[in-house]
Amino acid sequence: MTEWEKAQQGYLYDASYDQEIVDARTKCADLCYAFNACRPSDIETQEKLIREMLGEVRGSFVITAPFYCDYGSNISIGDNFYTNHNCTILDGAKVTFGDYVFIAPNCVFSTAGHAIDAQMRADGLEIALPITVGNRVWIGANVSVLPGVTIGDDTVIGAGSVVNKDIPGGVVAAGNPCRVIRKITEADKEKYPIWKA
Repeated sequence: MTEWEKAQQGYLYDASYDQEIVDARTKCADLCYAFNACRPSDIETQEKLIREMLGEVRGSFVITAPFYCDYGSNISIGDNFYTNHNCTILDGAKVTFGDYVFIAPNCVFSTAGHAIDAQMRADGLEIALPITVGNRVWIGANVSVLPGVTIGDDTVIGAGSVVNKDIPGGVVAAGNPCRVIRKITEADKEKYPIWKA
């Protein structure tokens, strides 16, 4: 079994010294560099690079530079995906985003975890566990989503949260560690003023 195959099945794998993995990260880093160097008005080139970089793009998207990922091939984005500046996705395992996902600035989605044993860590061993974000999820600024987490549909993750366990759908969750604060209700439709002519 290759090191990449081990990673995809949730086993410890050599993320530091395996040449296939190093080459894949280098290829993706070059694509990220090219994307981040684009003029903001050059949307055509940006879109081409993202479609080349990511494993699956299901519809329209806006990704605001800078954007970083490890491999790209393990990332799937749904329709109307949006991320603001400085999103980092460490995609040693699958990272799947549903439709209408909004991500605020400075967010990290990390499937990567290092070995706890110091020698294994020095030997370059990592583990990667998938992350799944449902439909119509809003992730606030400076959020970190850790390996193996699933976030349900229609949920809001508050700014600065560290999401280290699954969060159900239809809730507001925040904190370090992130926890459910409350359910989203019909009253939330009236939280902000709406202009009526």
